Amino acid sequence: MSAVGADFGGGFGYSLAGLLVGAAVGATGVGGGSLMTPVLILFYGISPTLAVGTDLLYASISKAFGVLLYRNHGSVDWRIVGWQALGSVPASLATLAWLQHQGDAAALDRLIKLTLSLAIILTATFTLFQGAIAARLRPASRGPHPGIDVRLQRALTLIAGALIGSVVTVSSVGAGAIGMMLLLLLYPKHPPVKIVGSDLAHAVLITAIAGLGHARLGSVDYSLLGWLLLGALPGIWIGSRVGFRLDGPALKRAVACLLLVVGGMTLYKAVTSPPPVHAATVAAASR
Repeated sequence: MSAVGADFGGGFGYSLAGLLVGAAVGATGVGGGSLMTPVLILFYGISPTLAVGTDLLYASISKAFGVLLYRNHGSVDWRIVGWQALGSVPASLATLAWLQHQGDAAALDRLIKLTLSLAIILTATFTLFQGAIAARLRPASRGPHPGIDVRLQRALTLIAGALIGSVVTVSSVGAGAIGMMLLLLLYPKHPPVKIVGSDLAHAVLITAIAGLGHARLGSVDYSLLGWLLLGALPGIWIGSRVGFRLDGPALKRAVACLLLVVGGMTLYKAVTSPPPVHAATVAAASR
């Protein structure tokens, strides 16, 4: 079923959302699924499952251009990406299999909203306090640091990947800022630019796999995806150009505050929505 057509201005309303979110991502590097998915749910009335599935493919395509730039500059540590993927890919596939067997659509929508809102609030909090958090997680900048045992580091990277894979598959959020926070914790001596590039490369991989899985489940609207990309790709280009001329930290704080508002609205909608009515309850009430 297509979502496009019931909104104002036909598909151009979605392109406008893509343009604005793309500009925010281009200017600050923050936003993406954290903004797009709740915007589709809260302001366009798209069902949570359809919003998540469509946004996953949107995120994968739109972020792929950034990965090419980082790769060309040698700023992607493919070993980190590989260890993350060893955890995230099986976790994503397992989560997709679990989603496939969820027959209660209302309960699933509620779960998606709850997971989405908490992931957005965590993303916004990290973005607001990124400098302070990074300083605490990177003790190497303050002097000698013993480092982390390599085997433990790889195991924890795999576990972090599994966590991200599950959260991203349910909510479309988490592969960006949350993944970055975990990598800063696990790789305190890595150059920040390689942390960013590796996190972005893994985000493209896991959102593509999760998005294709959602497509197989029928929870991707390709018409909606096309309209979003039509606005997002020029939006990212515009935002990247404008971002160089504006106060980057101030822009990030503004987007983070917006994310807190959107996350709070999504959480409110999740906790105030009527609880799902199970079939057994309906059958008992009809007797």
